[in-house]
Amino acid sequence: MSEPPAWLAGVPAGAFDAAVTHLRAAAAAGATVVLAAHVQPDGDALGSALALHRGLAHLGARTVPTVGDRPLRVPATLSVLPAIDEVVPASAVPPPDAVDLLVTLDVASPERLGSVRGHLDAGVPTIVVDHHASATPFGDVPLVAPTAAATAQVVAELLDRLGVPLTQEIATCLYVGLVTDTGRFSYASTTRDAFELAGRLLDAGVEHAPLNQRLFETRSLGELRLLGRALERLTFVPDLALVHTYLTLDDLVASGAGGEAMEAVIDVVRAADVAELAAICKPAPDGSWRVSLRSHGGTDVGAVAERRGGGGHAAASGYTTTGSIAAVLEDLVAALREG
Repeated sequence: MSEPPAWLAGVPAGAFDAAVTHLRAAAAAGATVVLAAHVQPDGDALGSALALHRGLAHLGARTVPTVGDRPLRVPATLSVLPAIDEVVPASAVPPPDAVDLLVTLDVASPERLGSVRGHLDAGVPTIVVDHHASATPFGDVPLVAPTAAATAQVVAELLDRLGVPLTQEIATCLYVGLVTDTGRFSYASTTRDAFELAGRLLDAGVEHAPLNQRLFETRSLGELRLLGRALERLTFVPDLALVHTYLTLDDLVASGAGGEAMEAVIDVVRAADVAELAAICKPAPDGSWRVSLRSHGGTDVGAVAERRGGGGHAAASGYTTTGSIAAVLEDLVAALREG
C-alpha cells in the first residue's frame, strides 16, 4: 500500500472528514450543489470543478458547475475537458435560497468568485477546495492544501474518500488540472505525489498526447496576434531582473481574441533568459487591471501580491488594481523593490 501524499500534512485537521460528510449528505438528499471555479478560469480551476461535478453526480447530487465571469468565456484550449458544455453562466445559477451547498474550486479569496460571491455572502454553506498558500480564509470548511501542486490533487483525494470510481472522464479533468498547474510537471511545486497521481490518471485511460497538444501547442491566429502586441511592449528592469508588459482592451478588439487569451502570455514572457521575475498587466472591462506575477524562486511574488490585496503562490500570483497603465507599472516596480 502506498504512503499518503505528503501534502496531506498541511491540510487543516478534520477538513477532509467535514467535506466528505457535507458532500455525502448532499448526494443522499439529491441536494443542489454549486461548484464555482475562479474567474478567468485556468485548467486547474475548471478541471477540478468538472471532476467534482462528474463525481458528485455519480453519487446523486444535483451539481451546477459555473464561473462568476459575466459574460462567461471558457478558454478555447480547455474545450477538451469532458462536460465543458455543462458549465453554466453565473446568470443561470439558482438563487441562494435554492442552493444547498457551495463548493469553490481553486479560489484563493472571495473576490475571485466574481458574481457567485453573492451566494457566499448570503450564507450558503461553503466548502473551499484549494491549494494556494496565501489564500484568504473564508467559507465553512477550508479544505486547503498549501503544499499540493494543484487543486486537482485535493479533488482526487476527496473523490477517493467519497468512493467515487476514477472514470476516464474524471481522470481527464483531473489530468488537465494537474498538467497545467505544474507547467507540464516542470515547476518546483511538482513532487513525487504529482507524478504518482498522473500515473493513476493514465492508467484510468487519459489520452495525454492529444491533450497536451491541444493545451500547450495549439493557438488561434487571434491569440498569436495578441501575443505579438504584448511582446512589442516588453520592458526589462535590470536591477530586478524583471521583464514586464501589458495589453489593452483595444488590443483584444484588434486581435479578435477573447479575454481568456491573455492568460497564456505570462508563460512566454517568463521564458526570457534575463528574467528572474515576469509580469503582465491585463485590462478588465470595468477599467481595472489584473496584474499577473511569476518568479523563478528568488522573490516571493505571493507576498508581494498579498500586500496589494491579491494572493497566490511564492512563484505565481496576482492582484487587481486601478489607475493609468504608467502608474500601475510604476507601483508594480516599487512593490517588487520592497521585496
